[in-house]
Amino acid sequence: MGNWITCCVRKREKVAGIPKAFANSIGTSGATEHASHPLPVPDQNSNRKKRTGIVPSPRSESEILSSPYLRALLLSELAKATSNFHRDCLLGEGGFGYVYKGWLCEDTLTAATPVSGLGVAVKKLKPRGLQGHKEWLSEVNYLGQLRHPNLVKLMGFCLEGENRLLVYEFMPRGSLENHLFRKSASVLPWATRIKVAIDAARGLSFLHDAEPQVIYRDFKASNILLDSEFNAKLSDFGLAKSGPTGDHSHVSTQVMGTQGYTAPEYLATGKLTAKCDVYSFGVVLLELLTGRRVMDKRKAGAEKYLIEWATPYLHDKKKLFRIMDTKLEGQYPRKAATISATLALHCVHPEARGRPDMSFVLSALEQLPSKYMSGRPFGDRKKLSKSRHTSESPFSGSVRTKYASRISEGTKSPRERS
Repeated sequence: MGNWITCCVRKREKVAGIPKAFANSIGTSGATEHASHPLPVPDQNSNRKKRTGIVPSPRSESEILSSPYLRALLLSELAKATSNFHRDCLLGEGGFGYVYKGWLCEDTLTAATPVSGLGVAVKKLKPRGLQGHKEWLSEVNYLGQLRHPNLVKLMGFCLEGENRLLVYEFMPRGSLENHLFRKSASVLPWATRIKVAIDAARGLSFLHDAEPQVIYRDFKASNILLDSEFNAKLSDFGLAKSGPTGDHSHVSTQVMGTQGYTAPEYLATGKLTAKCDVYSFGVVLLELLTGRRVMDKRKAGAEKYLIEWATPYLHDKKKLFRIMDTKLEGQYPRKAATISATLALHCVHPEARGRPDMSFVLSALEQLPSKYMSGRPFGDRKKLSKSRHTSESPFSGSVRTKYASRISEGTKSPRERS
């Protein structure tokens, strides 16, 4: 353990994209006796940006719609595929419109039966003028070009009169939001939650490393979809935006997103950077750890707002079990939980410069030591259930996310302490 920490300390300043506070959390003098389990520091080579996606910008509407990866589909065929958009085929509804389950022939993408066809998700936008068309076109633009295992696959589109539809691969397990917050859903075990976090981080990291960079701008639990094997993919690119180019540090744009997930500096200034996505990722990581929504109006006081409620406990690993999802019943490795909580704390730092890059976040999650993933449960169940709903010190005011400087002796085994 000591050699691993020493290696992390020596490497910390060589790794791109790590804020100064990360180095401080590991230690500055090489003394590791009080830094038992710092965030895993990626190797220099693993953190090097790989430009894997190319998004030409700007492009005209005709260029966007002529993507070789997409097919223009007929409204009549999509109506047949969804039994004329019957309510029995309805998968969900949002501000954008409705999503239906349909069946298409895999080769021709014409209407088929459930027996012979390929299951697809058909998004039918509500007629809402220019903004609706703009978001629809944005989704065609980005998903029509970018291909990655952790981005939902857009198969085709339909543009007929006022009708605007998109056809995606079908994700049978639905959204992460449903699995975390729906009462009837089965409990997501710890390993699955970390898998989902890693998959989502891969998707975001891919977007941030594209040329030009793509800022997702609407990262949240409801936009993370799961396939039959619980592989996670990012969906809904209606608010995606090309990132800054050249010497520009940000993109100035109208503030859009979802309350609670939006970075504070973006709300205040309209200046959009990739660090805004990092903030949103930190919020979702907290939701995965706690099983709580980012905002819950049913709660009182600080408990209404996830970040305000959780932050004091994220600073203290001995109290971390009080905010962990009770549905896990203590069945998670405490060392991995502590590292994940520390990472979430860094991601939701109130200042963009205090947050890591997504490449670092991804590497930190991927490099959770394997032995951390199978450690003994954290906290006894009775204490866990009783303490989680009790706040010893209410957290008021703005979010103060001081970096958790060290993960100290309390997480060590008796053998390590000696």
